[in-house]
Amino acid sequence: MKDDCIFCKLANGIFDTNIIYEDDTFTVILDASPANPGHALILPKEHYQDVFDIDEEVLGKAMKLAKRVAARQLEVLKCDGVNIIQNNKEAAGQSVLHYHLHVIPRYKDDGQKMLWKPNTVTDEVQKEMKNKLFFK
Repeated sequence: MKDDCIFCKLANGIFDTNIIYEDDTFTVILDASPANPGHALILPKEHYQDVFDIDEEVLGKAMKLAKRVAARQLEVLKCDGVNIIQNNKEAAGQSVLHYHLHVIPRYKDDGQKMLWKPNTVTDEVQKEMKNKLFFK
């Protein structure tokens, strides 16, 4: 646990939260400023700054837990869909430097805008990106 990290404190019970699930590795709480009611945050109890810092085994468990939380939201809240969002670095929208997943129940016409604006790129740019990013 990192002493100056608010999410470490929330995940480890230092502050009172609306916990909907807890185990040895994670605490799942309701977001205090939700996109929609039922918006959950999956917080590892150990501090990891982002996806580049987190242990890969813990990362896999986080996604499995996100699937369980999303299924529960669909069942109980009768939402029309679910966003599972994870941001890395400030430019990508990460505002708290503690790895976390948002699991957000979505409803048709709920007014939320969480998608990106598609851009158009040339075939030349696509080939350049492929050559830069390809790996085995």
